[in-house]
Amino acid sequence: MDRGRPSGGGSAIDTLAPRQLAGRVWLFPGDPDPYAVRPTVAVVADDRGSVLVDAGQSPAHAREIRAGLRAAGLPEPRWLVYTHHHWDHVWGACAWPGVEIVGHEAGVAPLRAEAARPWSHRYLREQVRDNPRLGPSFRARALAVDSWDGFAVLPPTRTFGDELVLPTGVVVRHVGGRHAPDSSVVLVPDSGVLLLGDCWYPPPAHLRTPADEPDLAMARGLLSGDVEWYVSAHDEPIRLAEARAALTG
Repeated sequence: MDRGRPSGGGSAIDTLAPRQLAGRVWLFPGDPDPYAVRPTVAVVADDRGSVLVDAGQSPAHAREIRAGLRAAGLPEPRWLVYTHHHWDHVWGACAWPGVEIVGHEAGVAPLRAEAARPWSHRYLREQVRDNPRLGPSFRARALAVDSWDGFAVLPPTRTFGDELVLPTGVVVRHVGGRHAPDSSVVLVPDSGVLLLGDCWYPPPAHLRTPADEPDLAMARGLLSGDVEWYVSAHDEPIRLAEARAALTG
């Protein structure tokens, strides 16, 4: 895979190459460097309009993904599903014009609050000065965003409570949890893929306590014989047998 870096201004856009996981599901793998905070983005390809799962962690990241979609000949997204409201999953949304943004209702208020903040590199520095625990997250944001011109945090335009089935058969299901109250998983039944976002992870680093651990009980509850692939946003995809061995062994 060509792991392009965010491009600035009017320079050429780097291309990320998607890889097909199973059936209609294609992945743009994230950055393995945890300090980059760049998650995997999935596309469920469909001629009626693809479903994009998470927006990318910045407009630059989203532009790379859009270029990769075009290069691979995959249908343009019609829907953008947020697995949850954290910045690395939603900050690319403003670079996806014309899509319907789908998210759990619990994510609306925090995203509206984020949208009202005066984002800039200066603001990020000021926030870290006042709360040093924000340092890793906010430094990653500063590196991710090449320009604040036209940047906006976008709440969902379509919300749901427990479950939503999109016209392409993709199922979005709320699971909640300690990482984010709006965490949702995305099931692609015909491809045997469950996209987990960050749902079973502990809380974000700046909110984490020494007692916080991954939610293995939640992860075990998501195991199903109808699912062959499990995709967490910051880990490599694993098959059902591997997931069972890791969680029940």
